[in-house]
Amino acid sequence: MTLHFLRITRRLATAALLTATMVGCGDKAATPEAVTPATASTPLALEKSEIKLGFIKLTDMVPLAIAYEKGYFEDEGLFVTLEAQANWKVLLDRVISGELDGAHMLSGQPLGATIGFGTKADIITAFAMDLNGNAITVANTVWDEMKPNVPMEDGKPVHPIRADALKPVIEARKAEGESFKMGMVFPVSTHNYELRYWLAAAGIHPGFYAPQRGDVSGQLLADVLLSVTPPPQMPATLEAGTILGYSVGEPWNQQAVFRGIGVPVIADIDIRNNVSEKVLGVSQAWADKNPKTHIAMVKALIRAGHWLDANDNANREEAARIISASTYVGADYEVIANSMTGVFEYEKGDVRPAPDFNVFFRYHATYPYTSDAVWYLTQMRRWGQIPDAKPDSWYLETAKKVFRADIYQQAAEALIADGVMQASDFPDFASETGFRPVTHTTFIDGHGYDGRQPNAYLEQFDIGLKGDDTP
Repeated sequence: MTLHFLRITRRLATAALLTATMVGCGDKAATPEAVTPATASTPLALEKSEIKLGFIKLTDMVPLAIAYEKGYFEDEGLFVTLEAQANWKVLLDRVISGELDGAHMLSGQPLGATIGFGTKADIITAFAMDLNGNAITVANTVWDEMKPNVPMEDGKPVHPIRADALKPVIEARKAEGESFKMGMVFPVSTHNYELRYWLAAAGIHPGFYAPQRGDVSGQLLADVLLSVTPPPQMPATLEAGTILGYSVGEPWNQQAVFRGIGVPVIADIDIRNNVSEKVLGVSQAWADKNPKTHIAMVKALIRAGHWLDANDNANREEAARIISASTYVGADYEVIANSMTGVFEYEKGDVRPAPDFNVFFRYHATYPYTSDAVWYLTQMRRWGQIPDAKPDSWYLETAKKVFRADIYQQAAEALIADGVMQASDFPDFASETGFRPVTHTTFIDGHGYDGRQPNAYLEQFDIGLKGDDTP
């Protein structure tokens, strides 16, 4: 019997129970709340129970798949359709238009939309889907040119590999009149900011955006030309020679290794670690109209994140098998498992431990921290997507408007009240400020980050806008 069949059977049984209760108790008691469900959690009286959520074919969509496959959505009275989307722009547009109730989003997407970069719409998130999970891959030819510049130990490259090893490769090609092109997945993506951070830490300028002058290419003054490529198309675009490297989530770095076309040189946990990577995004209008449904969705996804990290990632092999299906990520299990199960393969055969490559629950990964949102806003300012100076108060107010810890707290407290999870699973809501400790995140350039002082943080960088600079 398939999980799908089990879910249909349970749904019909619940509907029959509701009907029987309504007939037996008369109109006064004829409400869904009067029914004790045979589930692990207590469904709310939902405004909407049929939900369509979008996702991109990436490993970190897995909380959605697990909430679906394990019946956590149904435990909350939600009947969910998960639908793969062509790219991040289409996904965002369909959430804004209402074609999707919500979606797996880049953490920067709700923030970018809210401040009006690329599009203007009020999008919020009350659930962070994961931390980390990305890497930067270069073509084999580029790796061959980089390798003489990489420190070696016992015949293996010393990690993390800094972009200093790439700099002479870029300069040599520039001297021959050749542009160095790399791919990232979306202008406000984690991948764009991580790639820029890695390059700039080595003195390589990744270019500015200048939206006030109509230039949204992000290539102003650039040493490396970064452009958008949808995640599943990265390996083919690299193989075609259109780009020489890329920054993307899994399994598209490991697939380059399996296909023998590229080498992941650094994972994002070595560029900057443990900052929100993807979120569940919904429109503000949808959240206002469906507050209980929103909380129910977050409850189900919290349980999925908890399952994914339980017992030192003991469930990851099962998760990798689930999302290898064509309806989810659609890549070979071995490719997905390479990063999901605590290791990561760099140069072919160079497999190294990476237990935090994907984090779905520990370190309070699912909590929408204000400081994580502020970090994304600092990167938008650093690279010109926010072209004008803003006071620290603007960063904090914008972050809190978009990253809705208050909604997350309601969902968490409901799970505790249901007896499904423990208070110790979550931040201490009585004292939680929404700002991670400065020591929580380390950066490849050694700079510290205090989310309460975004402008002081920006002052540390040699490359990037700060103060009253404009691109």
